[in-house]
Amino acid sequence: MRTVGGVLEAVLFSLFRESVKVSCAGRTDTGVHASGQVVSFKTTRSFPFDRLALALNSELPPDLTVRETAIVDDGFSARFCAQERAYVYAIFNRRAPSALLARQAFHVYKPLDLEAMRAAARHVIGEHDFRSFCGMLPDGGVTLRTVRRLELERRGELIRVEIAADGFLHRMVRTIVGTLVECGTGKRDAGSVADIVAARSRAAAGITAPARGLYLAGVRYPDGFDSYREPPLFSPA
Repeated sequence: MRTVGGVLEAVLFSLFRESVKVSCAGRTDTGVHASGQVVSFKTTRSFPFDRLALALNSELPPDLTVRETAIVDDGFSARFCAQERAYVYAIFNRRAPSALLARQAFHVYKPLDLEAMRAAARHVIGEHDFRSFCGMLPDGGVTLRTVRRLELERRGELIRVEIAADGFLHRMVRTIVGTLVECGTGKRDAGSVADIVAARSRAAAGITAPARGLYLAGVRYPDGFDSYREPPLFSPA
């Protein structure tokens, strides 16, 4: 199966002539996008690293690009050193679908009550056991996470959902969004989200929103570095 990591490792091999294993700050399911992914790797080869991004982009396919590169301490890991990850989810809310946004946003044809969705979101913020929103249990089975921010904003026919946490479970963001959408359409009461969290059962939560609307937007590290980049769908540029 073609993967982002596999494609990147193949190009790194062609540049360094040695096998390179990359570590990514966040895994993304098939169809999920990333505007602020962080990747780390080690190599024993010399290279003009100030030109690494240019060299990589000259070999990478059009659907994968490197924004910038830097040399870091030996102990740095894009995955394990991350303090916070931020995701943005795009909902396209109108009756008719859009051919242009079909791969970039989740089309919801029913009108969404944004205030009901915000009321539901308040029950998710903070430290909770998010087992109800987990698709596949992690190694060790620990499902306690802290959601630090969950904001919803309407921009014309688009609804932008931003969620930041110290870590995420498998399909956690997509299941939270699917549950909020059900609250926005009136299928669920906003207050029921507290009961969903307490149930600690995936069967209690709503649908899993499709992968196409999800963007890994940024990763923050202890030294203050933040890779955040607004997804193009919401960028004013």
